[in-house]
Amino acid sequence: MHIPDGYLGPATCGFFYAAMLPAWIAASNIVKKTLRAKQVPMLAIGAAFNFVLMMFNIPIPGGTTGHAVGGVLAAILLGPWAASIAITVSLVVQALLFGDGGITAIGANCFNMAFVLPFSGYFIYKLISYNTPVNSGRRIFAAGVAGYVGLNLAALMTGIEFGLQPLLHHEADGRSLYCPYGLGVAVPVMLGEHLLVFGWVEAVVTALVVKYLQKQDPGLLMCFQNP
Repeated sequence: MHIPDGYLGPATCGFFYAAMLPAWIAASNIVKKTLRAKQVPMLAIGAAFNFVLMMFNIPIPGGTTGHAVGGVLAAILLGPWAASIAITVSLVVQALLFGDGGITAIGANCFNMAFVLPFSGYFIYKLISYNTPVNSGRRIFAAGVAGYVGLNLAALMTGIEFGLQPLLHHEADGRSLYCPYGLGVAVPVMLGEHLLVFGWVEAVVTALVVKYLQKQDPGLLMCFQNP
């Protein structure tokens, strides 16, 4: 799902940097106010977990990759704003040190994986598990559904961003200057592999960790109650 350099036009890259800047500022301010001291190590562990999970990626035709993220799990444990910071840190390190995702596309990658994914997944989880005890089986189900849907929404956004490039940036003869695949190709290819494979990985990992924590340390599932 990492977008490499050269696949989004400068205007698109600039738009997503501008869109994410207030989100990063808001996340920083909110986390400073809401994150408890004992949760700070969890934030670091969450960033490391996201980093490792995203390193297991499989190339997708068109220049990007498919993988799980672990962002919904981080949102469940720490809240969506803290999860956004954890995933952003992982994405920046991957881009700068490992070349996984482009530097020019950090804003777009963060929008997809550090904003759309954790926030959508978190609110889906809260909706399905509403008013249930911490040890409820519905929480495990909610975590799995949230992980699956959140990851696929992020994949859908990535496909749309790719698919819009031939419409936004092209030569006089219609040839795309950046990503060459339109919406009819980019969206099905990007979304297809995540619907069929990686979404299930995200769902299973998220659900199993929540199930494990219910038995071993249910307090971690109660650390964050409000968005």
